[in-house]
Amino acid sequence: MIAADALLTFAAAAFLLIVVPGPSVLFVVSRGVALGRRAALVTVAGNAVGIYLQVLAVAIGLGAIIERSIVALQILKLAGAFYLMYLGVQALRHRRELATVLDAAGTVRPQRRIFREGFVVGVTNPKNIIFFTAVLPQFVDRAGAPVGVQMTILGTIYVAIALVSDSIWGIIAGTARSWFARSPKRLEMLGGTGGLVMLGLGLRVAISGRKD
Repeated sequence: MIAADALLTFAAAAFLLIVVPGPSVLFVVSRGVALGRRAALVTVAGNAVGIYLQVLAVAIGLGAIIERSIVALQILKLAGAFYLMYLGVQALRHRRELATVLDAAGTVRPQRRIFREGFVVGVTNPKNIIFFTAVLPQFVDRAGAPVGVQMTILGTIYVAIALVSDSIWGIIAGTARSWFARSPKRLEMLGGTGGLVMLGLGLRVAISGRKD
């Protein structure tokens, strides 16, 4: 269905984007710093559900188009690549603002509300939408199973990686609340590194291409 080397390449690209401190990661970190590990993990669960809805929407909506139009695939790829680079520039410009996540008050919140907040962040995260529309099609075998099915499989791998990665972020943030509070500059460094990773990923997407 999908070649093993393609799956490994996709998983590596997904991991690089997921670990970047984007909207989802920063929100999970903020919940961990402000409310503790349990709240961070509930946030991760809600976020994962939101991301998976993005996966299904992209797989259903783009599958039929990509099966019929290589031109549409190229347009989506270039648009996504440039937007990834834009997000990278924005992350570099605003990296000093990441310290504001430390301002959240450590108040008690119902888990249902925390889950809902995580879901909203996940389902509206533009970084994931762009990744799905620009990168998922690059790993689809047009001669294999239906495109929508292949994109759903790839998206499920992405969500699984995000679930593990974000959970680790949340546990670290909840455990090291005082460590973050002592040095907000550490979040600034993470933001700058994340911006460079997004720039690099966007450039790679722009210059890559399928042979068919």
